[in-house]
Amino acid sequence: MITIEQEVWGMTPEGEGIIRYTMRNESGAYVQLSNYGATILSAVVPDREGKMADVVLGYKAAEGYFYDGPAMGKSVGRFANRIAFGQLEIAGEKIQLEINCGRNHLHGGTKNFANRVWESRVETNRVVMSLTSEDGDQKFPGELNVEAIFDFDEENQLEITYLAKTDRTTVVNLTNHVYFNLDGESAGTILDHELQLNTTMTLAMNENQVPTGAWISVKGSAQDFLEFRRIGDGIESDFNHIRAFGGYDHPFPIDGWKKNILGEVGALRSQASGRLVKVLSSQPSVMVYTGNWLAGSPLTKSDGYYQNHAGVALECQNFPDAPNQPSFPSATLEPGELYCQKIVYRFETF
Repeated sequence: MITIEQEVWGMTPEGEGIIRYTMRNESGAYVQLSNYGATILSAVVPDREGKMADVVLGYKAAEGYFYDGPAMGKSVGRFANRIAFGQLEIAGEKIQLEINCGRNHLHGGTKNFANRVWESRVETNRVVMSLTSEDGDQKFPGELNVEAIFDFDEENQLEITYLAKTDRTTVVNLTNHVYFNLDGESAGTILDHELQLNTTMTLAMNENQVPTGAWISVKGSAQDFLEFRRIGDGIESDFNHIRAFGGYDHPFPIDGWKKNILGEVGALRSQASGRLVKVLSSQPSVMVYTGNWLAGSPLTKSDGYYQNHAGVALECQNFPDAPNQPSFPSATLEPGELYCQKIVYRFETF
């Protein structure tokens, strides 16, 4: 039986209460969430010897999450990832979004969903968070009503369901920005972690970290994760700008993806701890980001400071810049349609 505890964890400068939820199963594993940014704060799961550790990066205080650069564990939107030059066209209307990442728009803008207090509630054995994004919010058209539903079970499986409805044609791309270190959140880098992805292709990236529209075979390259491979082995490669980006910050289309069907994305594992997390999603791609710019982020849960590559994010989402790339899966949401996407993290040992 899953038990859920809730407590007031902090306040925003505007006086809004920040709630922390703890979802615990009978084995003692637990997940912690916050309604600020619909955030995954912690995931405490066993290693191969049964020893529990928190494998999710995070900060000591609620204030650390306010407008943090890494978007640590947060739900980002209205459009996760980059839109080239912040420009797009929706229903014939040309829109100029905020430029907040180099020459691009990132994650829906400065005051995106990650930097807001969501309404939240417990529904029996799950936590439900909801947010209303008004028409014109961060320049996006349409009032968007969003829900993030979190389920945790006795098998140490965390499932996130994102739902959204709009009253005007808009674009939507929601994901969670959780960072994993399967040796424990303060254990150092993830360069010795091994990654496997069900992806035979990657998207070619330009120097501005936006897809060119071309697809590249990963076979034999530094982005070949068809079999488990140590992350650190390719992180200095010049292939597809890996070194220039400071490490992996690349989208991988999922082989055999079918719209609205939950599919296997891949898995991350640590030989040191014997922990493994399997990832499943209904989204068409996974963005692999090796925490290339984590240094300088706020005080951590373990009273330290993360360095670059202290965690890896496996962000299940639509392709970056999808609104400007007709060959990519559509990110358009019409009135009367329901946006529904799932992401599942299964914590196991080996």
